[in-house]
Amino acid sequence: MKTETGLPTNGVYQFLKYFLHAESTFRPTHIICCWDMGKDTFRTSIYEGYKTNREHPPEELVPQFDLVKKVVELFRIPNVGVANYEADDCIGTLTANFKTEAEITVLTGDRDLLQLVDCNVQVAIMKKGIGNYDLYSMENFHEKTGIDPQQVIEVKALMGDSSDNYPGVKGIGEKTAMKLIKEYGSVDSLLRHLSELPKGIQTKITNDREMLRISRELAEIKKDVPLEFSMEEAAWNRKKEDVVKKLNEMELNHFAKLIMTTA
Repeated sequence: MKTETGLPTNGVYQFLKYFLHAESTFRPTHIICCWDMGKDTFRTSIYEGYKTNREHPPEELVPQFDLVKKVVELFRIPNVGVANYEADDCIGTLTANFKTEAEITVLTGDRDLLQLVDCNVQVAIMKKGIGNYDLYSMENFHEKTGIDPQQVIEVKALMGDSSDNYPGVKGIGEKTAMKLIKEYGSVDSLLRHLSELPKGIQTKITNDREMLRISRELAEIKKDVPLEFSMEEAAWNRKKEDVVKKLNEMELNHFAKLIMTTA
C-alpha cells in the first residue's frame, strides 16, 4: 500500500484501523496522542544500555511516523511529545494532571503503563488483533496481578526489564520479585529488612544495590514532565467529513474510505 509518490502507507492504515475501532469502543470526549521524541532521554543518561537491544524499525516504516502525525492532526487531535522524555512520561503527567477532572483510559501495548492505574484512570492493554483489549482498573488490578499499581515499579526494579535492556538484580526473576514485593511492599522496605532475607537473596541484592536503585529510576514513569496543556485542546469532534476531504486532497483515498465505512 503506497501513495502515488511511492510512500508506503500500510503502517498508517493499520494505525487508523486500531484508532477508529478504539474510538468506537471507548467513545471518548477528549483524545491525546503521545509520542517519543528520539532515542536519547534522561533514562539513557542514567544508564547507557537502556533500550540498546532494540532493533531499528523497518526502513519503510520510518517515513510513515510523520504521516501518522499528520493524519492525527487532521482529526484535530493533539500530538504531544517532549524532548528528553518518553511518551510514557507525557502520558503519566497528563493522567496526573487531569484525573480529577475526567475519567481517563490509557490505550497502549506497553504493560509498563499499568503503574498509572488509579482512581479515574484505567489502562487498556492492546493485545493481538483489533478490538482485543485487556482492561485494568482499581477495581480489578489486585485480583488480576496480585499487587497494587505502584508496586509495578518495585517489581521491575528487582527483576529488571529485558525489553528495555536493564537488568535489575542479577539472579532475581519475576517470581521472586513478586514474592518479595508482596511481602515487603516496596524496595525501600525490603532494604530496611534485608537481614531477614535468605542469605542468597541478601548477597544478590547487596552486590547489585546500585543497579537496583538505577533500575527503579528507569522503571518509574514521570508525572512532572514540563508541558502546558488544557483539556479544551483535546476535545474530540466526531465529524469526519473535513478529515475525509483533506485525505482525498492528499491522495490518501483508501484512508478516507476506511474512515467513512467505520462507525
